[in-house]
Amino acid sequence: MKKRTFFTMLFLFLVFLNSMILIASIVILNDKLSNSREQCMSEHYVIASSLIQDIQALEQRGDHAEENIEYLIRPYSRYLQGKGDGIAIAFSGNWIYESPELNLKEHMVFPPDTGSRQERLVYMESGTPPVLYVYGSFPAPLQDYGLLYIGNLTDVVSSWRHTKNILFLMGTVMLFVMAFFLFQFLTVIFRPLRQISSASTKIAEGDYGSRLPVRGKDEIASVASNFNLMAEKVETQIQHLQDTAEQKQQFIDNFSHELRIPLTAIYGYAEYIQKAPVSEKERYECTQFIMSECSRLQNMAYQLLDMALLRNEAITYQDFSVAALFEQSEKIMHVQAKEKYINLSYHIPQNFLITGNREYLLILLNNLIDNALKASQPEGKVYVSVYKEGQSVVIEVKDHGIGMEPDQISHIKEAFYRVDKSRSRTAGGTGLGLAVCERIAQLHHAKLTFASERGKGTVVRLIFPQAGKTKSFTSP
Repeated sequence: MKKRTFFTMLFLFLVFLNSMILIASIVILNDKLSNSREQCMSEHYVIASSLIQDIQALEQRGDHAEENIEYLIRPYSRYLQGKGDGIAIAFSGNWIYESPELNLKEHMVFPPDTGSRQERLVYMESGTPPVLYVYGSFPAPLQDYGLLYIGNLTDVVSSWRHTKNILFLMGTVMLFVMAFFLFQFLTVIFRPLRQISSASTKIAEGDYGSRLPVRGKDEIASVASNFNLMAEKVETQIQHLQDTAEQKQQFIDNFSHELRIPLTAIYGYAEYIQKAPVSEKERYECTQFIMSECSRLQNMAYQLLDMALLRNEAITYQDFSVAALFEQSEKIMHVQAKEKYINLSYHIPQNFLITGNREYLLILLNNLIDNALKASQPEGKVYVSVYKEGQSVVIEVKDHGIGMEPDQISHIKEAFYRVDKSRSRTAGGTGLGLAVCERIAQLHHAKLTFASERGKGTVVRLIFPQAGKTKSFTSP
C-alpha cells in the first residue's frame, strides 16, 4: 500500500511538474517570439522609411531607383548581415534585390500582393534556420515597391531551448527532492496503519486488550480512537460470549443434576415395588411419589419447551386491557391461593391498555404470583397492582414471605436456580419459571426488577417503557 501510494503520487507529481514546465516553456517561447516579431517589425519600418526617402531623392534628381536599388540597399544589407538577418526588395511583382545568403525561390515565387493596403504581412517558418518574415508595400506613389525583412530566429530558439533545459533540469532535481520528502511523509502517515495492522494481528491471536495510542485531534487520531472503541466492543462481546458459554455449561450441568435426582428416585421406588414384598399402603405411597416426580419432570419439559418457543417462534402483539389480564389471572390463581389459605388481591385504580401477547404475559404474571404464593406462609397476603410511573406502566406483585438475600437476587433469573432448593422441590418447582419470565419481558421490551429483604417479603415489578392509553375504571 505504501509503495503503491508512493509511486502513484510520484507519477502524478511528475505529470504535474512536466505539464507546468511545458506550459512555462510555451509561454516563454511565445514571449520571445513576440519580442522578436516587434523587433523585426520595428527594423522593417526603419529600413522602409529610409529607403522611401532615398528613392524619392533619386527620383527628384531624375535617376531610376530600380536601377540603383542595390546601391541604396547595400548599407542596410551589411548591417543586417552581421545580425544574421536579411532583406529583399520587390518591384512590380518581381524581386529586384535580395540578400546574398537568401534563396527566396524556395520560399515564395512572387511577392505577396497587398494592393493599395498599407498593412504588413508577418509569418514564420520553422525551418533550418527558423526565420520570421515581415513584408510591406511602400505608400503611394511608390506602391510598386515592397520590402521583405527576414529575421533569423536561431538565437531566439537556442535561448529558449537553453531555458527549457534548465527548467527540466530543475524539475528533475525537484522530483528527487519531492521523492525523498514524500517517502518520509508516507512513512509518518502509514505508521498508524502499521500499528493498526499489528494491533489487529494481536487481537486475531487472542490478545483483546491491545490498543492504539491516540495523539492529536486529526483524522488519524479519529481512526485510532474508533479502532480502540471497536477493540473494546470486541473484547466486551468476547467476554459476553464467554459468559454465555459458561451459563450454557452451567445450564447443562444444572439440567443434568435436576434430571438425575428424580430419575434416580423413580428408578429406586420402581425397583423396590418390583423386588420387595410391599403392602398396599406402601405400594400406594411409592406410586404416589413416582407420579409426583413424573409430574415435576413433565412441568420441567413444558417450561423448557416454552423457553425454546420464546427463542424461535414469531410472537403476535395486540392491544388489550390490564384489567382483562388481571381478571383472567385471578380465575386461575385464586384456587391455589385458597388451598394455601393466602389472601390474593388485585388492585386496579386505573385501567391501562398495553401492547403485547396476552397469553405470554399471563404466563409471566401467573409465574410471579405462583412464586409469591410459594414464598408466603398460610394466612399471608399477596398484592397484585398496576399503576403509572412517569411514562411507564408498572405491574407489581408484592408478598410478605420469606424474602431473599441480596446475593440471591442477582441469580434468580438463571435457569434451575433456586433460593431454597429443598422447599422448591417439595413444592414441585423446576427453577425455570423466572428464566421464562425474563425472556417474556425482553420480548415485550419491558424490565423485570426484584426488591427483597430476608424475612420481610419481595416486590417484583414489571415495567413497560411506554404507557398505553388509559380509560376510567372502577375497581371491584
